[in-house]
Amino acid sequence: MIVAVALALSAGSLLGHAQARPPPAARVAASGTSPQPAKLSMDQAVRLAQRHFRARVVRAETETQGDRTIYVLRMLDGNGRVFAVRVDAASGAIL
Repeated sequence: MIVAVALALSAGSLLGHAQARPPPAARVAASGTSPQPAKLSMDQAVRLAQRHFRARVVRAETETQGDRTIYVLRMLDGNGRVFAVRVDAASGAIL
Protein backbone atom coordinates (compact mmCIF):
# COMPACT_ATOMS: atom_id res chain seq x y z
CA MET A 1 0.00 0.00 0.00
CA ILE A 2 2.71 2.50 0.99
CA VAL A 3 4.74 1.55 -2.08
CA ALA A 4 1.71 2.22 -4.30
CA VAL A 5 1.19 5.63 -2.70
CA ALA A 6 4.88 6.47 -3.07
CA LEU A 7 4.86 5.44 -6.72
CA ALA A 8 1.74 7.47 -7.41
CA LEU A 9 3.26 10.49 -5.69
CA SER A 10 6.47 10.23 -7.64
CA ALA A 11 4.41 10.21 -10.82
CA GLY A 12 2.51 13.26 -9.57
CA SER A 13 -0.85 11.60 -10.14
CA LEU A 14 -2.31 12.49 -6.74
CA LEU A 15 -1.02 16.02 -6.26
CA GLY A 16 -3.04 18.97 -7.37
CA HIS A 17 -6.19 16.97 -8.12
CA ALA A 18 -8.95 18.78 -6.29
CA GLN A 19 -12.57 17.77 -6.37
CA ALA A 20 -14.65 19.24 -9.21
CA ARG A 21 -15.66 22.78 -8.28
CA PRO A 22 -17.45 25.57 -10.10
CA PRO A 23 -15.24 28.15 -11.83
CA PRO A 24 -13.87 30.95 -9.59
CA ALA A 25 -16.37 33.51 -10.88
CA ALA A 26 -19.29 31.27 -9.90
CA ARG A 27 -17.86 30.79 -6.39
CA VAL A 28 -17.40 34.55 -5.95
CA ALA A 29 -20.93 35.27 -7.13
CA ALA A 30 -22.36 32.65 -4.78
CA SER A 31 -20.40 33.81 -1.73
CA GLY A 32 -20.69 37.54 -2.29
CA THR A 33 -16.99 38.10 -1.49
CA SER A 34 -13.91 37.77 -3.58
CA PRO A 35 -11.25 35.31 -2.39
CA GLN A 36 -7.85 36.56 -1.31
CA PRO A 37 -5.23 36.06 -3.99
CA ALA A 38 -3.09 33.02 -3.28
CA LYS A 39 0.52 33.99 -2.61
CA LEU A 40 1.40 30.33 -2.17
CA SER A 41 0.72 27.83 -4.95
CA MET A 42 -0.56 24.34 -4.20
CA ASP A 43 2.88 22.91 -5.11
CA GLN A 44 4.60 25.33 -2.73
CA ALA A 45 2.18 24.42 0.07
CA VAL A 46 2.83 20.70 -0.54
CA ARG A 47 6.62 21.20 -0.36
CA LEU A 48 6.27 23.34 2.78
CA ALA A 49 4.11 20.76 4.59
CA GLN A 50 6.29 17.81 3.53
CA ARG A 51 9.40 19.52 4.91
CA HIS A 52 7.65 20.69 8.08
CA PHE A 53 6.04 17.35 9.00
CA ARG A 54 8.56 14.99 7.35
CA ALA A 55 5.66 13.18 5.69
CA ARG A 56 4.33 12.73 2.15
CA VAL A 57 1.21 14.42 0.79
CA VAL A 58 -1.14 11.78 -0.60
CA ARG A 59 -4.08 14.06 -1.42
CA ALA A 60 -4.43 17.79 -1.88
CA GLU A 61 -7.59 19.89 -2.17
CA THR A 62 -8.43 23.58 -2.26
CA GLU A 63 -11.14 24.99 0.00
CA THR A 64 -12.59 28.50 0.17
CA GLN A 65 -13.71 29.84 3.54
CA GLY A 66 -15.27 33.25 3.10
CA ASP A 67 -12.54 35.23 1.38
CA ARG A 68 -9.71 32.84 2.33
CA THR A 69 -8.24 30.08 0.20
CA ILE A 70 -7.11 27.07 2.24
CA TYR A 71 -5.15 24.06 1.00
CA VAL A 72 -6.20 20.86 2.75
CA LEU A 73 -3.42 18.29 2.54
CA ARG A 74 -3.78 14.63 3.55
CA MET A 75 -0.40 13.36 4.71
CA LEU A 76 1.20 9.97 5.37
CA ASP A 77 4.20 9.70 7.70
CA GLY A 78 6.89 7.02 7.92
CA ASN A 79 4.94 5.13 10.61
CA GLY A 80 1.88 4.79 8.37
CA ARG A 81 -0.09 7.48 10.22
CA VAL A 82 -2.45 9.53 8.03
CA PHE A 83 -3.37 13.07 9.08
CA ALA A 84 -4.69 16.30 7.57
CA VAL A 85 -2.91 19.64 7.43
CA ARG A 86 -4.47 22.97 6.44
CA VAL A 87 -2.32 25.70 4.88
CA ASP A 88 -3.50 29.29 4.35
CA ALA A 89 -2.75 30.13 0.69
CA ALA A 90 -2.33 33.87 1.34
CA SER A 91 0.05 33.70 4.30
CA GLY A 92 1.54 30.20 4.12
CA ALA A 93 0.55 29.65 7.75
CA ILE A 94 -0.10 26.07 8.81
CA LEU A 95 -3.50 26.07 10.48
